[in-house]
Amino acid sequence: MKTILVVDDEPDIRKTVAALLRNQGFVVKTAVNGDDCIKKLQNMTPDLIILDIMMPGTPVKDIVKKVKNIKTIFLTVVRMADAEKEELMGQGNVVDFIQKPFEINELVKRIKMHAT
Repeated sequence: MKTILVVDDEPDIRKTVAALLRNQGFVVKTAVNGDDCIKKLQNMTPDLIILDIMMPGTPVKDIVKKVKNIKTIFLTVVRMADAEKEELMGQGNVVDFIQKPFEINELVKRIKMHAT
């Protein structure tokens, strides 16, 4: 079973994504922000991180550098410039960007694609 860490400061998003993924057979852990994510990664190594790009606390770019060996998908409500996406994708472990609000089937499809 693949393990996914869902990191989002919005409880509704965090709980919804976690429930969807559990229904698909994934083991899901959650974190409420970047600092919580880093703390949880001390005791686990997920196969994939779903990371909200806009959260209070440690900047997401710093989090990505700390988890460079784990595939990461960003959830974002803001449209990003191609240059900014390319910079983040250049980190090596950022594998996708999913726009909020997302379509459930598309979200699950893209996560399955990257979690294998």
